[in-house]
Amino acid sequence: MATADECFIFTDHFFEAVHSQEPVAGYTHSFYRYPARFSPLFARAIIKTFSQPGDLVFDPFMGGGTSLVEARALGRIVIGSDINKLSVFISKVKTTVFSKNELTQVRLWAESIIDGLKLNNPPVRAVGWLEKGYQRNISGKVTWPIRKTIELALNHLPELPSRRLQNLARCALLRTSQWALDCRRDIPAAQQFRQQFLIYTDEIIKGAWDFTNAVKGSDRVHSLSGSRRVLCLHRSAVGIETDERVKGYPVPTLILTSPPYPGVHVLYHRWQVQGRRETPAPYWIANSLDGNGASFYTFGHREQKDLTGYFEKAFAAFSSLSKIAGRETILVQLVGFSDPSWQLPKFLSVLEMAGFTEVQFPALANSSDGRLWRCIPNRKWYADQRGAIAASKEVVLFHRLS
Repeated sequence: MATADECFIFTDHFFEAVHSQEPVAGYTHSFYRYPARFSPLFARAIIKTFSQPGDLVFDPFMGGGTSLVEARALGRIVIGSDINKLSVFISKVKTTVFSKNELTQVRLWAESIIDGLKLNNPPVRAVGWLEKGYQRNISGKVTWPIRKTIELALNHLPELPSRRLQNLARCALLRTSQWALDCRRDIPAAQQFRQQFLIYTDEIIKGAWDFTNAVKGSDRVHSLSGSRRVLCLHRSAVGIETDERVKGYPVPTLILTSPPYPGVHVLYHRWQVQGRRETPAPYWIANSLDGNGASFYTFGHREQKDLTGYFEKAFAAFSSLSKIAGRETILVQLVGFSDPSWQLPKFLSVLEMAGFTEVQFPALANSSDGRLWRCIPNRKWYADQRGAIAASKEVVLFHRLS
């Protein structure tokens, strides 16, 4: 472990941002409530402190794309990767720059289809998705009106002239469907769904326009140009150093990420309907196939003894990251643990074996271990019984190449 002697400036604003408990909002962050999302204020503070406009920021576990959105809005080149197709879909749409005319088309489309979403219209069953099980647990007595409304709306997507506009509309449907179905016992009526769909469409259009203006303004101020400024990859971090698609990009100045948390169960790939009945419906709405269990997205099952599988996969991932990092690259992670007493030392030893050395900034420390910890209020984790409380506390870890 080393103490950093670089002259990074940590302002009061930096500390406020790192410890912010404000709801995730701004730009395109409200497109979808991806589990375990970064705080945009946290991501922005880290990006502004440890990188400069024109630098490459990489997130190997990009999730909902928060770090990519903030980095692109600040004039950085961004690369993100994730094994979850839903993550890749959402991140691509959230980092797309739309014209005013395109956004107007989506708004007019949403208004024009509302009458066609009423339940007395003939059904248009998504037979292929139904047969593959993607409508599981959303066709019951209470949920079928929402399922039918979604089917009707998806049937109107071809009325939009391009795939990028259709994907933006899918995000509006995803957001509304998540609001209607995920983690709530009282399912809203179809009429409420239609009203909320227009509200979220407006919110998403405003966010997309704010993001577009931020990107254009930042690029103009810093005289940045080039088309290869956002790359979202559907792949594991393991082997990223051999991926032809990242060749030609500079060495990342900052790797900013939040990997799966040891021993903490997070449903990245399912919604929970009326209790704990899971549905893969978000993949149907996003037009992305998925056939994986929860442990696929979390480096292994949380109840495995000593979390052996988790740490083996973490070692493989960070070994690859060490191969694309440079001597000036700083790796910043936000990590939570179901039992930090033994999982944190193990996690740090895995990173050491993978080629990274922890760096501590005394100016940032807020605990006796010399690290920066932050509490996350109202976080819905499904940790094991021994660590259900600890998982709501996260540590910010800083590393450089050994």
